[in-house]
Amino acid sequence: MSITLSAQSEISCNRIEPVANEESDTKVILQSDGDQSRSSGFCGYLLTFFAFLFVFLTFPVSIWFCMKIVQEYERAVIFRLGRLLGGAKGPGLFWIIPCVDTFRKVDLRTVSFDIPPQEVLTKDSVTIMVDAVVYYRIFNPTVSITKVENANHATQMLAQTTLRNMLGTKSLADILKDREEMSDQMEAVLYAASKNWGIKVERVELKDVKLPTTLQRAMAAEAEATRDARAKVIAAEGEMKASRALKEAANVMSESPSALQLRYMQTLTEIASERNSTIVFPLPLDLISNFMKR
Repeated sequence: MSITLSAQSEISCNRIEPVANEESDTKVILQSDGDQSRSSGFCGYLLTFFAFLFVFLTFPVSIWFCMKIVQEYERAVIFRLGRLLGGAKGPGLFWIIPCVDTFRKVDLRTVSFDIPPQEVLTKDSVTIMVDAVVYYRIFNPTVSITKVENANHATQMLAQTTLRNMLGTKSLADILKDREEMSDQMEAVLYAASKNWGIKVERVELKDVKLPTTLQRAMAAEAEATRDARAKVIAAEGEMKASRALKEAANVMSESPSALQLRYMQTLTEIASERNSTIVFPLPLDLISNFMKR
């Protein structure tokens, strides 16, 4: 029974809860029912005492080994005898105890990486090559160190698998048409999976969608045929409108025979203005028919 209680107290001492507000997520709350030295056991207490004694005896030389500095965009996660010591430290100056304390620096700046081109089979059985770029940052340094071995590598692997899985459920037309919407969906999926690692995925962008050469030729031929068909329809509509206009003009001229003669004269004037050596005189069909009857 005592072993069970001690194990439970050991777990409660190491439990880490991230702060709800993302702006203060770089700090963590450590729930402990005793001080850190007691939770480390008698050996840990003894080693810590000797470390303090060594620092005191070698002062002021040892002060240079105890003083550490992190930049404004960095945080330091400190471990004392393998146990997490409070939240992340920094920016600026902080202190450690040599021999018993170790620390790891975490960069809080936004990181971008390219997802290598992935060969994806779409929903309509088309093989395409897609690459993307992901922007992310670490908002909880403590969790990114204690919860996952390599947060950056894990995020990159997760982005690759998520890209393949999402594009596999979409058709080629949806991928080419709704790229922005797919980027937003992928960003939400990545953040839901990586927030437990202390990582915030800020943006995902699809860079390029490469189609097979045969599919490109087929799509180009289809587009060309569509344009040719549209051009023929437009030409036919123009011919129909022109024939209607000619019909109306013929009806107007048939009401007045002199209008047709004036039209002949206007045509001759236009031909003569171009300085042509050959002039064609159109003859009325009525005049020719009279000669043929005789």
